[in-house]
Amino acid sequence: MVDKFVGTWKMISSENFDDYMKALGVGFATRQVGNRTKPSLIINMDDQGMICLKSQSTFKTVEIKFNLNESFEETTADDRKTMTVFTLENCKLLIAKCMMGDVIAVRTYMKEV
Repeated sequence: MVDKFVGTWKMISSENFDDYMKALGVGFATRQVGNRTKPSLIINMDDQGMICLKSQSTFKTVEIKFNLNESFEETTADDRKTMTVFTLENCKLLIAKCMMGDVIAVRTYMKEV
């Protein structure tokens, strides 16, 4: 599975992200930028089997480590704490569920060939 997971992924859809950013307390102007940003994800594995994800956009690059299918606390690009879980469906789509309170945003990525 690692070979199918490691690589560069492009965002193909984003649902409820504006409401998620509102729940985080993100201001209007920053939300407008966030809604238009379509980051690329560069994924590798470290020696302990953790997933190393680098999210790159024209505005910011963020790096995180996590285990697939496990919810974890993430510090956002603007230093806010939130819960996130990444899942892989059919080895084709990477799903990021970002949670703040009862608001859930779903961002879907497809691996570049």
